[in-house]
Amino acid sequence: MLYALTGAGIIGCAIFMILSRNLVRMLLGLSLLATGTNLLLFLAGRIGSEQPPIIRDGAKALGVSADPVAQALILTAIVIGFALTVMLGVLVLRAWRSGGTVDAREVDAAEMVGPAQERDDLHG
Repeated sequence: MLYALTGAGIIGCAIFMILSRNLVRMLLGLSLLATGTNLLLFLAGRIGSEQPPIIRDGAKALGVSADPVAQALILTAIVIGFALTVMLGVLVLRAWRSGGTVDAREVDAAEMVGPAQERDDLHG
């Protein structure tokens, strides 16, 4: 129960950070969201079992043990979450270098791409 509340608290903090207008907070919030999700997936695989996930001779099903599928999913999610964090970190760094700000309301570099006529049409 404590782990579930911890996972829910981490996800709640992550959502709060994602809703911020600061790009760095949004990046850290997405990383926290991945961590909270991994924790909840880990809890779904029963962390309290001390038996290895091995089907004994003559048995037709896995007994009470940790679920290896959830552990494999978490390992994959960690790798994907790290790649996403690095990619978004590069985008935040690029936005800061080109615009001098990390405020999402002031980043409009994507609107400035294209011919001058298209830019003028976008800005009225």
